[in-house]
Amino acid sequence: MADSVLVIGASVAGVGAVNELRRCGFSGRIALVDGQTHLPYDRPPLSKAALQGEDAGASVHFHDRDHYAKANIDLHLGDAARELDVRAREVLLESGRRLAADAIIVATGAHARPFPNRRCTGTVHLLRDLDDAMRLRALLQRGKRLVVIGGGFIGAEVASSAVSRGVDVVVIEAANLPFERILGTQIAARIASLHAEAGVKLMCGVAVDRIETSHAVQQVVLADNQRVDADVVVAGLGALPNVEWLASSGLKLSNGVVCDGEGRTGASGIFAAGDVAAWLDPFSGVHERHEHWTAAREQARVVAQSICGEVAASWRAFVPYFWSDLHGVRLQMLGSAFGADDIRIVHEDHEKRAFIAEYHKLGELTGVVGCNSGAKTMRYGSQLARNSVSVS
Repeated sequence: MADSVLVIGASVAGVGAVNELRRCGFSGRIALVDGQTHLPYDRPPLSKAALQGEDAGASVHFHDRDHYAKANIDLHLGDAARELDVRAREVLLESGRRLAADAIIVATGAHARPFPNRRCTGTVHLLRDLDDAMRLRALLQRGKRLVVIGGGFIGAEVASSAVSRGVDVVVIEAANLPFERILGTQIAARIASLHAEAGVKLMCGVAVDRIETSHAVQQVVLADNQRVDADVVVAGLGALPNVEWLASSGLKLSNGVVCDGEGRTGASGIFAAGDVAAWLDPFSGVHERHEHWTAAREQARVVAQSICGEVAASWRAFVPYFWSDLHGVRLQMLGSAFGADDIRIVHEDHEKRAFIAEYHKLGELTGVVGCNSGAKTMRYGSQLARNSVSVS
């Protein structure tokens, strides 16, 4: 069993891992490293409460500093990892300091995919960390014109937060509908209607070609030559795993750190969890990254239990789950809509803007999405677990 653990990245996976290690009775040395100077914080509120004007600094931190001191967890903040030596199990930090441990957990998360610089003469904002949220919040003032490129989770939540503050919002989505790939056309159309009802203009089925600037006003130029004026432009184009610092490590990297179903890499004593990790899907046999909060937390639990020598929680039993808050409603999904051949609306309450849709494949329930139907949606968890839903 390891006597010391080094966790790189104060993400939900990183903080979850150190907490689980202590919960499991691990009494050895634990160090938690992160390149940001902020106390470790949660990211889902950044596109929601933080943009809506709430005190993000007070509300997003996982714990206060005393928590880490009482748990005897050494924090190394503002000093990013630069290199990993897998044989020595040692990490070189930007400061030049070297830290070694019996077990290392890579939990460096992901960064926002940027809009290509060669196609932009203006400023395109990204939203991935607390500083991004603070900068963006200051810009989102009543009467301003915001263009969001990409209608996925970040884009939709930024649009929702901005329009609630009196900002004029346009969302540009290359697909026919936002969330169509994840939820299917029928349910994606319902989500699109939430944008319309809130006053967000959706422009779908067309890509952004370039962004030009003229007299302090930006123009988003579409592939069909339409032009959309903007005071502020935000790109929500997905995320890329933070693996650059691992280039010389010898670890297998393919859309993240490639791991087995317990977070083990090909190097002894080196694990990975969270958005940076491509875990083996026990059903499809494919290594995939799962960019949702609950997946990161579960992976952290599995890794920590493995390090402690316990019988680790089974990744096979994990039922994918995500939620999003949009225009005053909560959207939740359990399982997967991938490959569904039958979508059934099984509950609807127009007054509460609520519904539940089931996804079936070959007669078997594979997923469920609920809108403003929290408890009823979550009851599906045990049924989906029994059906062994793939996390594809």
